[in-house]
Amino acid sequence: MVLVFRTANLVKFPFKKTFSAETKLFENNFVQFMCFSTQLIQWYRQNKRNLPWRETTDPYRIWLSEIILQQTRVEQGLPYFLKYVQTYPNLSDFAKANEDEILKYWQGLGYYSRARNMLNTAKQIIKFHNGKFPENYAALIQLKGIGPYTAAAIASFAFNEKVAVVDGNVFRVLSRFLGIYEPINNSAARKLFTKAALELMNKKNPAEFNQAIMEFGATLCKPAKPDCSNCPISSACFAFSKNKIAELPVKIVKPIKRIRYFNYLHLNDSGNTFFKKRESKDIWQGLYEFPLIETPKTINQDELLEHPDFKKLVQKAKIKITNWHSAKKHILSHQIIYARFWQIEMVKGNLKQDKAIIKISEERLAEYPVPRILDIYLKNNNLV
Repeated sequence: MVLVFRTANLVKFPFKKTFSAETKLFENNFVQFMCFSTQLIQWYRQNKRNLPWRETTDPYRIWLSEIILQQTRVEQGLPYFLKYVQTYPNLSDFAKANEDEILKYWQGLGYYSRARNMLNTAKQIIKFHNGKFPENYAALIQLKGIGPYTAAAIASFAFNEKVAVVDGNVFRVLSRFLGIYEPINNSAARKLFTKAALELMNKKNPAEFNQAIMEFGATLCKPAKPDCSNCPISSACFAFSKNKIAELPVKIVKPIKRIRYFNYLHLNDSGNTFFKKRESKDIWQGLYEFPLIETPKTINQDELLEHPDFKKLVQKAKIKITNWHSAKKHILSHQIIYARFWQIEMVKGNLKQDKAIIKISEERLAEYPVPRILDIYLKNNNLV
């Protein structure tokens, strides 16, 4: 269906087959619907959180905050933002850093490709744009490492361009308010919700509108238990009026997560240990870890000793397994990792020569960027 409001100054939403057949706004709520952006901005001015990236139009800091906050809560991401800004006050300083430094500061945030992409983007801007961010969406989207959402956020918040910034919070607010049943993790969703946001946007102040609707979704129209009793637009909200709040937004059920079993070899060689950098295009690319043996299931000590990769690694050495830990469950977006750490004493001899494996003093472990699960192990064993 095509949703059309039959009143003066018609607003038309050219979306077909995405609205519920029940979707309809009553005439007495029309004025409130038309004031959607005004009411949202008024609410935002009274209720917004004071966050440092909202106090600036510097595209570098806006870009930094937006990348950090992808897949990350504000409470978790804020310390990382402050750390990066303190260490790299501007884009030029950021671009001069090496990958290990960037990953070390990113440690614990997950989705490490974000950090690697940031460094590549920074170097692009320095090399091809005289160190300045392009000032519009069309140019920003051409930068490698910047997608539609990030390009829109920078264009809006730094340069007040009339573009819709559509994240998970915006999907949720618009889905509930308008009664949109298009799955938000469907490839067609972004185009659809972007059109809806642009129809409702306050064109005189697009940046504040975008901030307002994102904040509204993050703090009031939350995924679970939204605060509808204090919502300024509830009387014109489809989900509220039809008691469909729990149904919206719609998401396609994700496939079953891949399960993996990691056996980390914490080798102690007279106060030294061994690290290997993850180079393959897999999780945690670019991070360091102990030598790893991945198995199709949990294994015991005898199975480890007989594993061909283990035998190959220690064939020239005499070793002694001194301790091992129960497998720790580590949940990622598409995978579940069960990681077991084996503490092994190097009694005599050396490991098989492998240029990818480096020998380091345990006193220097804190210098290396490592996956979150390894960071927890190192801290629990007072190694960092």
